[in-house]
Amino acid sequence: MNDLKDTRKGNVRSLGIGEAARLAGVSARTLRYYETMGLLVPARTDAGYRVYRENDLKRLAQILAMKGCGLPLATIRRLLSERDTPLEQVLKEHLKQLEAQGRSLEDAVSRTKAALCTLERIDAMKPNEAFESMKAQGIKDFEATYGQEARDRYGDDAIDASNARMMALTKDQWDAKELLEESIKVQLRVAMATGDPASDASAELARMHEKWISIHWGPGYAEDAYLGLVHGYLADPRFVRYYDSAAGEGATEFLASAVDAAHRK
Repeated sequence: MNDLKDTRKGNVRSLGIGEAARLAGVSARTLRYYETMGLLVPARTDAGYRVYRENDLKRLAQILAMKGCGLPLATIRRLLSERDTPLEQVLKEHLKQLEAQGRSLEDAVSRTKAALCTLERIDAMKPNEAFESMKAQGIKDFEATYGQEARDRYGDDAIDASNARMMALTKDQWDAKELLEESIKVQLRVAMATGDPASDASAELARMHEKWISIHWGPGYAEDAYLGLVHGYLADPRFVRYYDSAAGEGATEFLASAVDAAHRK
């Protein structure tokens, strides 16, 4: 027997599952799936047939509109059930996120293209020229990602001096710096295993990190500036992601605690 039923309730037409599916441009199977998810639960006739009324069709249109915007069905179900925030506002916020993601993607594409061009140039260079180009590219990447905020916080002179120190490093010094950076990640995992930011392993971690910073900043920097930098990691998702991805959740916070403990001794 056909599921399609055509009934009347006042001036509003009710549709069976087949006709509702054709009207919405989806399959009957999709509507059944939405029902099992609790997204769209139509009434039933005495005979057990699904009946989609005006409110059901409006809800279906909202579901399809939000699904077309890339929202997961679970999120759509939550939004439709809560309704604390108007759906229009939800979609406006979603649009802002998509626009931000689009800008990030465009930026990533531009950087990738620039990196490819750099690699092509490096392939044609002599070894020393390639190393100098690599350092320059590293500084360029830093400036693009952190440059403005670093200059606002520490001043142009400090950042220019740090960049100059990086460009003055020999190949051996640069390799040692890179090795130290990776060793810090390993030591961070070792220190976290002790569970004590004041342990000997944590003190070694703090010493290694401060040495790495001194390569960039040079000797004689203020203790307050260094501690401010480390605590600034906790407020910056980029640094939290960097350290936590290397040593596990909570790694950034542990590093800051280890540095604090070392400077209290």
